Amino acid sequence: MSGQYASTSNRIRFSRRELRDLAVAWLALGVAFTFFLNNGLAQGLLYGRLPVAEATRTFVLSLLTVGVGFLLHELAHKVVAIRFGQVAEFRADYSMLALAIFAGLAGFLFAAPGAVYHGGRPISDRQNGLIALAGPVTNVVLIAVFLPLVFAGGLLGSVGVLGVGINALLAGFNMIPFGPLDGRKVLAWSKPVFALSFVVCAGLAAVVVFVLFV
Repeated sequence: MSGQYASTSNRIRFSRRELRDLAVAWLALGVAFTFFLNNGLAQGLLYGRLPVAEATRTFVLSLLTVGVGFLLHELAHKVVAIRFGQVAEFRADYSMLALAIFAGLAGFLFAAPGAVYHGGRPISDRQNGLIALAGPVTNVVLIAVFLPLVFAGGLLGSVGVLGVGINALLAGFNMIPFGPLDGRKVLAWSKPVFALSFVVCAGLAAVVVFVLFV
């Protein structure tokens, strides 16, 4: 997701606050998906019997898949926004991150960790649409990166399956033309580009839901 941020610059740089927010969001998503992917961990916490080895494995797996998919999605917004003369910074939503962790504990999939906010000189609908589209396109590219690992077996196979799955879901979800999601900005720029992008991203998400996880 991307929003508005009032300032101007043309250099790619990261403030201390942004680096902190990115790190906190990455780790919090790792924790949230660790619990979501292994409900037994939440039960183990209640009884004081947390399986450390299993929790560590799932946490690392989540960081390498969910975390990477999320981080590169947001950084793609930032890079393209700066390309168009904007200042762009990620801001974590700490309340939503806490909710994501609690949702994971309860066995639900929910994540709205924050967004890249950009602003500066006025930009066109096309430029705003391209900034928004950069996120889902990055997730589609990551699907191609993770896909060969699906057939590797073992830990690499798990990384591949989850990497493909989470990136397909991120791409499909963010192309929904509603609220602050990327799809709304793409649709405001170009209906044909939105239609093509939505079909690709939603189609990949559907394949994941009905083939990989059913």
